[in-house]
Amino acid sequence: MNKLHKAFENGKAFIPFITAGDPNLDITEQLVLTMAEAGADLVELGIPFSDPIAEGTVIQQADERALAAGTTTDGIFDMVLRLRKKTAIPLAFMTYANPVFVYGADRFMKLCEECGVDAVIVPDLPFEEKQEFASACQSHDVKLISLIAPTSQARIDQIASEAEGFVYCVSSLGVTGVRSQITTDINRMISQVKAVRDIPCAIGFGISTPEQAHEMASISDGVIVGSAIVKLVAQYGASSVEPVAEYVHQMKQAVVSAGE
Repeated sequence: MNKLHKAFENGKAFIPFITAGDPNLDITEQLVLTMAEAGADLVELGIPFSDPIAEGTVIQQADERALAAGTTTDGIFDMVLRLRKKTAIPLAFMTYANPVFVYGADRFMKLCEECGVDAVIVPDLPFEEKQEFASACQSHDVKLISLIAPTSQARIDQIASEAEGFVYCVSSLGVTGVRSQITTDINRMISQVKAVRDIPCAIGFGISTPEQAHEMASISDGVIVGSAIVKLVAQYGASSVEPVAEYVHQMKQAVVSAGE
């Protein structure tokens, strides 16, 4: 049964991202469990890919480390099966279209359903081509998350009308990565979505500090943080579980305070 709605049931959601298999799948499993305990509402797991076009250097390097460690998509599915015996936290895969095509969309989404992956985010899947995956997602109760960006303006109404789960609001043009400030008029993007339908909106790309998280959470339903966490994993490697837990706790507190 899909658990994605639970991410937004208790107020503002904090959504951390990590690259599966960096530094190895055992640490990834520990990180997910610890982040859930530290207050994460939904965890995004990146499936490492050799050509991650939406990612900045930090996540590109994490993908390289994960692949060099022998991480495979099959291995990630096995790890999620193990996780599901220990935690019910909603999980989403961040993947590129190619790994899904390699499996076949129906087989990939069937495995997601069997393992308890609630959603998939595919940044290189154009909205106009989403039907290639959407029918398989619907057959297997996996939410296909829609993204809107500052360049989406004319298409936001259409994207919002067909979105499910939540809308991933990309805060900045360009690739993922930490930014010192976020200048996009995200408020307007979110208002446009909400005018079409009442669906949760979570902001990602560039958020790294509790101050930024608080500010973004004050105008949205959730905050997504990736590169700042992946940097901690790169810095501490196999010893990253505790520093990541502390960081997630701080960020969750900042998000919660925005809703008070």
